[in-house]
Amino acid sequence: MAMTVRGKNIQITPALKDYVEKRVGKITKYFNSRMLGEIAVVLTVEKGRHIVEVTIPVVNGMLLRGEESTLDMYTSIDSVTDKLDKQIERYKSRFDRKLREGLRSEMAASVPAPAEPEEEFKIVKTKRYAWKPMDIEEAIMQMNLINHDFYVFTNSESENVNVVYRRRDGNYGLIEPEF
Repeated sequence: MAMTVRGKNIQITPALKDYVEKRVGKITKYFNSRMLGEIAVVLTVEKGRHIVEVTIPVVNGMLLRGEESTLDMYTSIDSVTDKLDKQIERYKSRFDRKLREGLRSEMAASVPAPAEPEEEFKIVKTKRYAWKPMDIEEAIMQMNLINHDFYVFTNSESENVNVVYRRRDGNYGLIEPEF
């Protein structure tokens, strides 16, 4: 299992790194080692908050992602691993279905069955809008005009579909899919 532990505004001590590897490593019990990509863990200290972000790439392009923020780094690590455990249990049947398309694993046997029936995703609203190529700045302006947190558009430079989004820190992010 490959894991990268990075810090922003914090020194990663060997004890902290070991704790992260131990706690996050427990999540890998649900997966065959060939199914996981490199696990990325980012520890951040911002305005007294200790933030932990964990991203786990799984086969077939699926991603497990969790983020938690508390006043203590170790509590944040525990919270994010609990959150990822619950995600795996909740979406066990969907993971299993996806994995059947790619690699079949022992995941179905090792994850306990969910206590409640599988959640249905219900679409309650559909929006349609004029689609025209635009640059990133225009897309951000459009997003702000409609007061949304994200905006899907065709990038006039790359001619690909991109997404701009407002980050929690007030800045903007750009998602550019690779085909």
